[in-house]
Amino acid sequence: MERNSQTEYGFQIESQIREAYGKLVYTYTCHNKMHHRLLKKNNNLKIWQIVLSAISTVGFFGIVLSNHKDIVAILSGIVSVILLILNAYTKNFDLVESAQAHQKAADALWKVREEYVSLLTDFEVLSQEEIMNIRTELQNKTGDIYSQSPKTDGESYKEAQKALKTEEEQTFSEKEIDILLPEPLRRCSRKLSN
Repeated sequence: MERNSQTEYGFQIESQIREAYGKLVYTYTCHNKMHHRLLKKNNNLKIWQIVLSAISTVGFFGIVLSNHKDIVAILSGIVSVILLILNAYTKNFDLVESAQAHQKAADALWKVREEYVSLLTDFEVLSQEEIMNIRTELQNKTGDIYSQSPKTDGESYKEAQKALKTEEEQTFSEKEIDILLPEPLRRCSRKLSN
């Protein structure tokens, strides 16, 4: 029996599936990076709101109790205006909701990513027709997820690129996987016993 990857068309379809998998992993990672960045931005904004509110409150008491009422009033007014701008900004943008939308997209893409891995794993034992049907189904699922997901940005792509290429975020060495598995399932244990 000729293996799928050894035929010219089999190699081409495997290459297309591998490329689709790679694009999906990038998008999945971009959504994760957006999720984390938006939550961090939200937390930073909340901290600044608290700090500015505290300064504004202290400024009020400073006006009442200070000998330098004019200077304290001007500084307190500036802080209050900055706080007002910050509050208006956060009112118009729900960063937590946006972060949750990116997390939902990443969760959906994770499932499809794992199905691509399964397809590539089963590639040699499936018929070309089965492979094409599964590929089309995965493309449709991916398209549906993309159409319902928020867009990512250039910064998330750069973060994903660094995470995937430099930090190998989505990969594990054989040893790392072995450590995560129970002893009887570890490959290093099987190699030693053979």
